[in-house]
Amino acid sequence: MRIYIRSTNFQLWLVIKNGEEVPMKKVEDKLIPKTEDEFDAEDIKKVENYAKAINMLYCAVNPDDYRKISCCSTAKEMWDKLEVTYEGTDQVREAKIDFLTQEYEMFRMKEHENIDDMFDRFSKIVNDLHALKKTYTDRDLV
Repeated sequence: MRIYIRSTNFQLWLVIKNGEEVPMKKVEDKLIPKTEDEFDAEDIKKVENYAKAINMLYCAVNPDDYRKISCCSTAKEMWDKLEVTYEGTDQVREAKIDFLTQEYEMFRMKEHENIDDMFDRFSKIVNDLHALKKTYTDRDLV
């Protein structure tokens, strides 16, 4: 999904990744939020991007995930919730990496397993590790 959003509109990706910035104005040495009537063209563009980012996430997820993120008020909150749902916390991610690394290091062809099945099983381990940002060189994979 990350690649789709970035390829569609990089500004929307930045909104999702970094969160919203409420348009502010300076009043007596204090920053306060602008009212909608005070928005300039740049503020309007930002607010439109916030709404587009939320809409893109709503449209991209299945009904179960929609229910999980529908209570969120920002695109960043939605993204963070989806990230934890699918990738887990840092602790869970590390445990997955450890488990998959052990599978990778202990990988052997099973008895009565054909080459295609073995390759599929190996590819799944490597791809799962890659998704968790643990990569191996081609030389390591041989």
